[in-house]
Amino acid sequence: QVQLVESGGGLVQAGGSLRLSCAASGLTFSTRGMGWFRQAPGKEREFVAYITGPTGSSSYYDDSVKGRFTISRDNAKNTVWLQMNSLKPEDTAAYYCGAKARGSSYDRTGSYDYWGQGTQVTVSS
Repeated sequence: QVQLVESGGGLVQAGGSLRLSCAASGLTFSTRGMGWFRQAPGKEREFVAYITGPTGSSSYYDDSVKGRFTISRDNAKNTVWLQMNSLKPEDTAAYYCGAKARGSSYDRTGSYDYWGQGTQVTVSS
């Protein structure tokens, strides 16, 4: 049984930082590209960041978070992180990690076959 469990969300003031974690089990984590998406109330789930497997040699970001967020992974721990700095109120959303199916676009929700339950990030102004 595949499980992705996010943690690390919370309430933070604008300009602050949070580090989200996603712990994976039940899949061959090292072979999977991993992504972070977010969903604000009333909006569709949108791409945030992606890191390739197995070495994580490449990463990609949405323009809205480029330079502020950093995605990383540790295959020995079956974990992917999202370091979020200089947070803005518009970053407020539920954040989800996903495991990407092979041979598909990293910035589309349909390319992911497993998702976590999400962790809420709220940035106050």
